[in-house]
Amino acid sequence: MSSRTGYAVVGLGHIAQVAVLPAFRHAKSSTLTAVVSGDRAKAKSLARKFRAPEWYTYDEYERCLSSPRVEAVFVATPNGAHADYAVRAAQRGKHVLCEKPMANTVEDCRRMIEACHTAGVRLMIAYRKYFDPASLALKRLVTEGKLGHLRAIHSGFTIQLREGQAPAWRYDPRLAGGGSLMDLGVYCVNTIRWLTGLEPLQAEAYRWATAPERFRDVDESMAFRLVFPEGLVAQATSSFTAAQSSFLRLNGEKGWASLDPAFAYNEERRLFGKIGRRWFQRRFELTDEFALELDAFAHCIQLHVDPEPSGYQGLRDLAVMESIYRAADAGHAVAIPAPGREA
Repeated sequence: MSSRTGYAVVGLGHIAQVAVLPAFRHAKSSTLTAVVSGDRAKAKSLARKFRAPEWYTYDEYERCLSSPRVEAVFVATPNGAHADYAVRAAQRGKHVLCEKPMANTVEDCRRMIEACHTAGVRLMIAYRKYFDPASLALKRLVTEGKLGHLRAIHSGFTIQLREGQAPAWRYDPRLAGGGSLMDLGVYCVNTIRWLTGLEPLQAEAYRWATAPERFRDVDESMAFRLVFPEGLVAQATSSFTAAQSSFLRLNGEKGWASLDPAFAYNEERRLFGKIGRRWFQRRFELTDEFALELDAFAHCIQLHVDPEPSGYQGLRDLAVMESIYRAADAGHAVAIPAPGREA
C-alpha cells in the first residue's frame, strides 16, 4: 500500500524502547508520528532518536489525540492504565492497538470494546504470535489435522525479573493486575486458545514464591491446568524467577509438535516433532514481529476490516486468567465462564 498509518506510541517503557519504536523502521504500512510519556525529557529524547515529529506528556494526551497525523495509538503503558488511554483515544476517533494483557479486569475490557464500537474505530490486542511465521506453521499443522485430535498441550514462559532491575509498577497489583501469569502466562493462555480454536471449561492452579517478600502482592510463579472440550487438557507454567525459556508442545493422536522457543521476540524459532514415523524440523530466522503486527493493524484500518486478534480475544483471556487466580485462591478446580457470560 502506498499510504502509511500514523501511530502515537503511548508509554515509553522497556518494551516500547527495545521493540515497538524500533519496529517502525521495518514497517511498510505504518509510521511513527508521536510519542507520549510521563517524562517530558524522555519523550523529547525518544522522539528525536526514532524520528517522531511530535511528542507529548501524559498531561498533554488530549493534544496528541487532536493531531491529524495521529490515526492510531499503540498503548504500551502499565496494564492498569490501558483501559483509560484506549477509551480516550476511541472517543477522539483514533484506532487502538493495545499491548497485552488487554486490561486488569474483564470489566475494563468490556469498557474498551464498547468505546471502540461506539466510536466506529478498530481495536486490536498486540498478540504477536498471530503474525509469527513459526507459530503460523504450527497452527497449520493443527488446522490441517496433521497431528490428529489434540489430547495434551504443555507450555511455559519464564524470565528472570531480577531485584532492582524491574520497574516498580510490576510489583503493584493496581498497575500490573497480577504477576507472572498476567505478564507471561497470558501468552500460554492466548496461544493455546488460538491454536486450538477451543474455549477452556475449567481451571486448576497453584502459585508459589521463592522470594515472598518481593512478590508479596503479585504472583512470582503460577502453574495451571485448563480442561477443554474434546478431551483436551493443557498445562502451563509462568515464573519471574527462572531462566528465560518459552515453549509449546502439542500432543495429538497422530503425532506431536514442539515450538521452542515459543514466545520471546528476540530469538529464532525451532519447530520440530514427529508425525507417525516421520521426524521433522524447521528453523525460522529472527523476524520483527512488532513490525508485522503494526502493519497488520494498519491494513485493517486502511481496508476497513475488523482485526484479529480482536478486543474480544483479549477479554476472553482475562476471563480465563481471572478463573486461574480464583482456582489458586480456592485450592480446587473452578468453572470458567462461557463466552458471553464473563463476570
